[in-house]
Amino acid sequence: MRGAKSAKWVAMAAVVALGVTACGGGDGDNSGNANGSGQKGGTFHLGITEPVAIDPYNAQESEGTLVTDNLFTGLYEPTADGQVVPALATSKKVSADGKTWTFTIKTGTKFSNGEPVDAESFIRGWNRVAQKSAASDVAYHMAGIAGFEDAQSGKSKTMSGLTAPSADTIQVKLSAPDFEFYIKTTHTVFSPVPKVAGDAKNKAYNSAPIGNGPFKMQGQWEHNKSITLVRNDSYGLTKAHLDKVQIDILNSANSSTLEYQGFESGQYDWARLPTPQLPAAKAKYDPQGEWLNVDTNGMNFLLPITDNGPLKTVQAREAVSYAIDRDAIIKGVFQGMQTKSTTILPPVFKDVYQKNLCASCVKQDKAKAKQLAKEGGLKPGTTLELAYNTGAGHEEWMQAVKQQLESVLGLKVKSTAKPFAELLADQQKPSATGAYRFAWGADYPTPDNFLYPLLDTASINKDENGKVTGDNRGRYSNKEFDALLAKARGTADQSGRNALYKQAEKKALDDQALIPLWNRTQLRLVNTKKFADIKMDFHENPNLAELSLK
Repeated sequence: MRGAKSAKWVAMAAVVALGVTACGGGDGDNSGNANGSGQKGGTFHLGITEPVAIDPYNAQESEGTLVTDNLFTGLYEPTADGQVVPALATSKKVSADGKTWTFTIKTGTKFSNGEPVDAESFIRGWNRVAQKSAASDVAYHMAGIAGFEDAQSGKSKTMSGLTAPSADTIQVKLSAPDFEFYIKTTHTVFSPVPKVAGDAKNKAYNSAPIGNGPFKMQGQWEHNKSITLVRNDSYGLTKAHLDKVQIDILNSANSSTLEYQGFESGQYDWARLPTPQLPAAKAKYDPQGEWLNVDTNGMNFLLPITDNGPLKTVQAREAVSYAIDRDAIIKGVFQGMQTKSTTILPPVFKDVYQKNLCASCVKQDKAKAKQLAKEGGLKPGTTLELAYNTGAGHEEWMQAVKQQLESVLGLKVKSTAKPFAELLADQQKPSATGAYRFAWGADYPTPDNFLYPLLDTASINKDENGKVTGDNRGRYSNKEFDALLAKARGTADQSGRNALYKQAEKKALDDQALIPLWNRTQLRLVNTKKFADIKMDFHENPNLAELSLK
């Protein structure tokens, strides 16, 4: 969820490159990371809020992903500009029917405790996630692997589709064709784990995961206090320059303010900003080269609960969308530093982008909003729950949305702010209702990673108590939409897949399954006086493994 994750905070991509070798062909990949140009050593300081998890079995939002990405290295990884490049994979093959993938991996690499990283360690990690007892929120990324459903139901502890013909070979059999499966392995949920990891409920490992990445843990995760990473000198690829990464865990009620203050005082080398401070921060730090402005693949939505409460009907959801004056919020709250969204897929997916696909998002229309509300049973005086997470600069614009919905539709909007982990937990409850502040960016660079996790019926994943463990927190379900995505996955030709993605997106927006607000522009303060090669990675975090001292 990287959302959601996996409402995931958001991730970052540009042009998508999705070439696949079909008909059993290989692709002779070479692994390794780019070297930074600066010096070795130094400590990088930053602040985050409390992660949901840093163990790959359940790492999901950007906070946890920041840590897990640097503790583990998988088969492939996404570059900052949305390319998919080999990490430990040295080759890949896919069968003509798109149902069997074979990966070879780099030999001789180890976990930081000395255990070998081999095919079995990957299979061990993947099965560990899929087991019912793990109750992983991100296991659905493996849903296409044969035997996944048996593992999820508790019938088996392993997925039948995973085998290791040799120590450096992983064979994956899928239950349905998927010509983009290798792209999904960039997600941290596909990380290898050592034998010492045990099952997913191993609390000692949850708090101090032993990985094979460019960094390793120093001590344990001190909950609500700190996480410390140090360079892994036994890393099997290009070693990091930094000696240490000191991560403070901040109060979620005002974390962006604390990050900003910490940067100004010299405590932090990377910081998010409270929305009201954007103009002053830009004026001060942009001339100094410490202002980072990146258009990412992240999107901001209102997430309507479609199976319960006042937004069950399409007309009610459209009424809410038409009632919102996006232009006024961008101008008044964001000082023009965001761009209105009229799609589910971000503009960086250029080959599938369909501008103004969401008719209700183009311009506020009070008359149409009132008419649709009447048709959809959203009567004046109706109580609408509107929830968002604290400490990340959402207070001002969520207040503006509340005022507009009350003014235009006469609703009684109950606006509630909660720590991010609590907000995610609330979305999962069977009793969830109304709408939530929601943001998403691709866990891996393909349109499928917006459409499938957020909107496919298979991503609802309710447990025996009705709790939603997948990322389709709005409970949207449409058989035609599901069929379009399944057909896209089974289409080897990229242009053919793109055409199907476009149809699926239109179907979802016709149902107003999500309410787009604005495309995601990420703004950060970065310490370029001290560090070289510093930039935003695919998941909108600092590129810790590549940056270096000047």
